[in-house]
Amino acid sequence: MDETDFWLLIDETRDSAEGDPVDQAELLLGQLVEKTPDEVLDFARLFEARMGRAWRNDLWGAADLLLGGAGEDAFEAFCAWLIGQGRDVFEGALADPDELADLLPDFDDEEDGDAEELGWVADRAYEQLTGARLPDLGRRAGDPLGAEFDFDDPREMEKRYPRLWERYGA
Repeated sequence: MDETDFWLLIDETRDSAEGDPVDQAELLLGQLVEKTPDEVLDFARLFEARMGRAWRNDLWGAADLLLGGAGEDAFEAFCAWLIGQGRDVFEGALADPDELADLLPDFDDEEDGDAEELGWVADRAYEQLTGARLPDLGRRAGDPLGAEFDFDDPREMEKRYPRLWERYGA
C-alpha cells in the first residue's frame, strides 16, 4: 500500500460514513481486513507517520481553540480525526494551522475533532488477520515538536491564530 492508496481508503470511508468517525473506523476496519497483513502494516506505518507529523505544538494550539481545551489525549484523538478528514485538510492544517478556520468551516466541537478509534484500526485489523499484535512501529513518543506557548494566553492565541480566534476564541 502506498500513500495514494492510504488517502483513497481514508476518503472513501469518510464519505461512506458521512463524516462520522466511529462509522469511518468500522468501515476502514472492514476494508483493511480484506488486505494482506503486509498491506495493513503499510497502512499502519503511513498512519503513524502522519500522526508523527501532526504532533506539533502549533497544531495543538489550534486544536485547543477548536475544542475549547485539549489535553494530550484529546490532541492525539484530534490528530487521528484530522487524518480522517483527508489529505487536503491534513496537509493544509500542517502548512498553517490557522487555515483550519477555512478548511473546517462547519466544525462543531460536540461532533468533530475526536477520532480515537481511527488510531486503532490498523491494530485491530492486523490482529484479526494474524491473531498477533501489530509489531511495534516506533510510534511517536515525547513532547510535541516546536516551541511551547501558553494556550491560556488570549493575546498569544489571537496573534498565532487570528482566523480561528475570531471564530472560536473567548
